[in-house]
Amino acid sequence: MSNTIYPWQQASWQQLQLLRPRMPHAILFHGAAGIGKADFIERFAQGLLCEAVLPDGHACGSCASCGWFSQQNHPDYRRVRPEALEDELPDEEGEGETKKSAKSTKAPSKEIKIEQIRALADFMNISTHRQGLRVVVLYPAEALNMPASNALLKTLEEPPPGTVFLLASNSLDRLLPTILSRCRKFALPMPSHAEALAWLKAQGVADADSWLREQGGAPLAAMAQAETGNREELETLLQLLAHPSVEGALKTADKLQKVALSAQVSWMQRWLYDVFSYKLSGNIRYYPRHHKELAQIANKIHISRLLAAIKSANERKATADHPLSPKLFIEDMLLDYAAHCV
Repeated sequence: MSNTIYPWQQASWQQLQLLRPRMPHAILFHGAAGIGKADFIERFAQGLLCEAVLPDGHACGSCASCGWFSQQNHPDYRRVRPEALEDELPDEEGEGETKKSAKSTKAPSKEIKIEQIRALADFMNISTHRQGLRVVVLYPAEALNMPASNALLKTLEEPPPGTVFLLASNSLDRLLPTILSRCRKFALPMPSHAEALAWLKAQGVADADSWLREQGGAPLAAMAQAETGNREELETLLQLLAHPSVEGALKTADKLQKVALSAQVSWMQRWLYDVFSYKLSGNIRYYPRHHKELAQIANKIHISRLLAAIKSANERKATADHPLSPKLFIEDMLLDYAAHCV
């Protein structure tokens, strides 16, 4: 793992080093999705375990500890995250504690389960391998289900000596207040649009501005989407939102029933934000290439109906991961939008 952190994280890295003399037993890093929180805390974890840490807090990259860390088998380090994330990022982020069998047909869990927290007990109850710290990285913290949250809380209430927990979250409001109260919170800010855009262009991302805007300014999310090179599903939804109709809603739901529902709700929320923003200020944040259609809807919709559509979309976000029927979920969402906006 390189010592390089993203340009927009430099100030945060320097600020974080001030905690080293009196290291908290648990730090909760929080900020928007897609800005590099996981990479940031993994680099910090390596620095905490390094045997010849550099003056700026980065790992040396050449000691025995760094060698183990880069090979993803450091005896004093554990990473905890959902099975689904393990399967998505096996090469970039490591194999983790568990990995789904290639022959398994069961969908990988999107939650962090109590078994994963309990599995830390043996790790924390033995002496460290190099007489230094032991480090547990856990993300995203909001993926903890309730039993896992309660189990982690017990550990945070009575932390084992020499153990540091590094957690990351995209949504602090989805965590137990008791967990929040037992962690030192550390905010990781969103980069400016200019800074994120410059970084994306340096990575060779074509049409970087559009990708960045569509992802709300999150550069890593923008690059991930740009690498797919496919806007077909997004455009299918946006065309319906631009020209809402009952018949179109039903056809669109049929086309998009296999697309992640949480993504579709997010796309709609951003569309509604642009309508709202244009209506109030004439500005468009996410989809400037649909300026004409957004302006038309903003000019004709009453503010009360727009606010009702926004409220409806926000409520759907909470249930998007657990629908009874994806197709019916999308149909209901688009028909409701059409009812508010036609």
